[in-house]
Amino acid sequence: MRRLSARHAENEIIRHCHRGLDVSTVQRQVLRSLGRLMPVDAAFFATTDPETLLFTSAWCTEEPLTAATELFLDNEFGRRDVNKFAALATSTRHVASLDGATGCDRDSSLRYRDIMRPLGLGDELRAALVAGSSGDTQSPGVVLLAEGLSVVAITPQAEHLLSMIEPAASAGHPLPIVVRAVAVALRAVERGSAPATLLPSTRIQTAAGRWLKVHASHLHGSPGEDRIAIVVEPTEARAAVPLMLAAYGLSRREAEVARLVLRGTATRAIADTLHISAHTVQDHLKAVFDKVGVRSRRDLVGRLLSPPRSD
Repeated sequence: MRRLSARHAENEIIRHCHRGLDVSTVQRQVLRSLGRLMPVDAAFFATTDPETLLFTSAWCTEEPLTAATELFLDNEFGRRDVNKFAALATSTRHVASLDGATGCDRDSSLRYRDIMRPLGLGDELRAALVAGSSGDTQSPGVVLLAEGLSVVAITPQAEHLLSMIEPAASAGHPLPIVVRAVAVALRAVERGSAPATLLPSTRIQTAAGRWLKVHASHLHGSPGEDRIAIVVEPTEARAAVPLMLAAYGLSRREAEVARLVLRGTATRAIADTLHISAHTVQDHLKAVFDKVGVRSRRDLVGRLLSPPRSD
């Protein structure tokens, strides 16, 4: 097999990732390119959920790794060790070797001592391939309320997320009004004085521009111990787009045009989708720009979908 230079291997891998291939094919092609760059005794290639960083699939056909998959999973998610994939994904350096992490003392790694050495394997190179800002592992928080809406318990993550809300929103109460609002709405649904549709839920933007979703549900315990659980979780800016478009006063048609622009749809395709002329699309788009306060498609995408600044 012809060897590749590092630059050629990088370009080839990028092409694989942008060809619209299915996951298993991308995994095979990427490993094939790496195998032409360096000698590889055995390889393991997993995909992960970018929020939880748990594996969602894995491609591994070479022995001896195939038979040891369960051992590697136990090490990755149940043991302390160096170069965990989750740690690499969330660090500034996404590539590391076993020898580098242990100072060439491989036996200090449980993975090497208990799994790799018995399999006859030596050094290990690990890389976390991260797209964009993936690797952000922010998880939901939970607030447990008594019937009188006093706080029974709160997770550290809920405290952190709620601290992002403007202080004025709390109106002097230990909890922001958005938390109390969904709790009261839940009680109204259960009393039958409000429509029994979905569980009460709302969205709120933090001072830093991050969007949070807040929703309530009832926990039924022994008599007198019923509790209301409030879940607070980060949500993508994209999920709040309809809310933001309405806040800017866009008409129904202008909002339709704006949503298609945010998807990267070209003017001709927008015209065909909405059964209007390209000239009319431009008129609507000009109105959208004026109302949102931007001057181009790129500015519109940046205003509505750009990540918030660090909190």
